[in-house]
Amino acid sequence: MNRRPRIAILGMSIESSAYARHRADLRDFTVRTGQTLIEQYPFLAAGSELAQAAEWLPILHARSIPGGQVRGEVYAELKQRMLAGLAEAMADGVDGIFLHVHGAMSVVGMDDAEGDLVQAVRDLVGPEPLITAPMDLHGNLSERFVAGVDLPTCYRLAPHEDVPQTWERAARTLIEWLARGERPRRAWVRVPILLPGEKTSTRVEPARSLYGSLAEVESRPGVTDASIWIGYAWADEPRCHATVLVSGDDPRAIAAAAEGIAARLWDAREEFGFVGPPGSLDEAVASAIAHRAAGGGRPYLISDSGDNPGAGGTGDVTWSLSRLLDLGELTGPDAPLTYVASIFDGSAIEELFERVPGDLVEVTAGARVDSRVSGPVRISGTLLSLHRDDPDAGRIAVIGRGGLRIVVTEFRKAFHATSDFAAIGLDPAEADIIVTKIGYLEPTLYAIAQGWTLALTPGPVDQDLERLGHHRIRRPMYPFDRFAKRPSLEATIL
Repeated sequence: MNRRPRIAILGMSIESSAYARHRADLRDFTVRTGQTLIEQYPFLAAGSELAQAAEWLPILHARSIPGGQVRGEVYAELKQRMLAGLAEAMADGVDGIFLHVHGAMSVVGMDDAEGDLVQAVRDLVGPEPLITAPMDLHGNLSERFVAGVDLPTCYRLAPHEDVPQTWERAARTLIEWLARGERPRRAWVRVPILLPGEKTSTRVEPARSLYGSLAEVESRPGVTDASIWIGYAWADEPRCHATVLVSGDDPRAIAAAAEGIAARLWDAREEFGFVGPPGSLDEAVASAIAHRAAGGGRPYLISDSGDNPGAGGTGDVTWSLSRLLDLGELTGPDAPLTYVASIFDGSAIEELFERVPGDLVEVTAGARVDSRVSGPVRISGTLLSLHRDDPDAGRIAVIGRGGLRIVVTEFRKAFHATSDFAAIGLDPAEADIIVTKIGYLEPTLYAIAQGWTLALTPGPVDQDLERLGHHRIRRPMYPFDRFAKRPSLEATIL
C-alpha cells in the first residue's frame, strides 16, 4: 500500500444485564463524532506515531455505563448513523475498521447484538477491509462475530486498568496487517464456563497467571494476538461463555496456542473465587463496626454487589438501603460516618430540590424501575446538600440521618471513584464506612480501603447466578452442571 491506509472508527459499547429492569435509552449514551471521537484515544494524540500512520476517519462511537438491554429503536438509530457515516467515508475508500464495542451488549428482541452490528458493517464494506475490535474481557463472543472480525482483542486486567493499551494494541496490529497486505487467521475455542467478574479478577489467581501468560504466547512465531474473554455472566444468550481466540498467520501455531490456553482455563475452573472477602450485608456492617472499634483506619468499604451499575445493575434497588436505615448502630448516637451511594429517583429529586440544605425532609425513593426484591424506601433526615449538572447523575441530593449520608440521584450513576464522592462534598478519607453499589473495587477506592467486604446482596447482577435463573445459555455449563469428562476444546480455524 503506497498511501496511508484509511481507517474508520465506529462502534457502540454497553454491558447489558438480562436481569435489570432498566432499558438503555439515548440519554444513557455519550455519542462522540469527529474530533471529539479522535480525542477519546490517547494513541491518536497529535503528532503521535499511530496518528500519522493512517488517515483516521471518526464516524461515531456511542458509550453507556452498564445497564439493562438497549431499546430496539435506540440501537437501530445509532446503527443507522454509523452505517451512513461509513458509507460516506467509503466514497474515497476504506481499508480498515476500528470497531469499538464492549462484547456484552444486549438489545431488546435480539440475540447477539454485536454480531448483528459486525455483520451490518461487513455487508456494507465487503470482504476486503480488515476489522479490528478492542473489547472488554467480559464480552461474550459468537461465531458470527468472530467470523466477521479479523483482529479481535480484549483487556487483560480486571479492573480494566489497561484500556488505553488495549486500544493502542488493536490499532497497531491493524496497521501492521494492512501494511502486509495479507489477512490474519483466527483460532477460536468456546469454553463452557460462565462466572461473575468478582470471581475472575486479575488481582488474584488463577486469572492473574492466565492473563499474564498471554504476552509469552504472542511472542511465538506465527502468532499476532492471544486473548481470553472470560465472559459476561448476567446475560442470558447462547453466546454466553468464555472464549479463547488467537490470531496470526500460522494456522497450526494459533490452534495449538488457543487450545493450550483453553485447557489451562478449563483446568483452573474450580480455583476461581471471590476477589475480596465475601459476606452478607449484616456481616459486612458488623465487620466494619468491629474494624472501627479496633482502631482500624478509614474508610471500610462495603460492596453492594447485587445492584452494581458498573456490571449492569439497575441502580435503584433498595434492598441494602432499607436495611441500613433500620440499623440503630448506623442511625443512633455515636454512629460511624457512613456514605451510602446511591439510589436514583427523579420524583424524589424533584421534591428535594424544592427544599434547601438544612431542612428536615422525608421522601420516598427507589424501586421505581426495579421493585422485585424490595419496594420504595422512606428516607427521613436532614437535607445536607444539593448538586446540579453531573454528566451521569444529573441532580444529586445528600440526606443525613444519624451517621448515614444517603446519596439520591436523578439518573443512574456508579459511584466507583473517590472523585465521585469528593465532587458532592463527601471526603472518602473522612468516612468510617462507604457502602456503594459496586463489585470488585475500582482503583481509587481499592487504594484507600482499610478494610473491605464484598456483600453478596440480591439484585440484577447477583453473584449467585443460579438464583437468577439462566435458561437460554448452552448446557452443560460450569458451574451450573457437572462434567463427566473434559469438554471438547478443539479450535475452530477462521
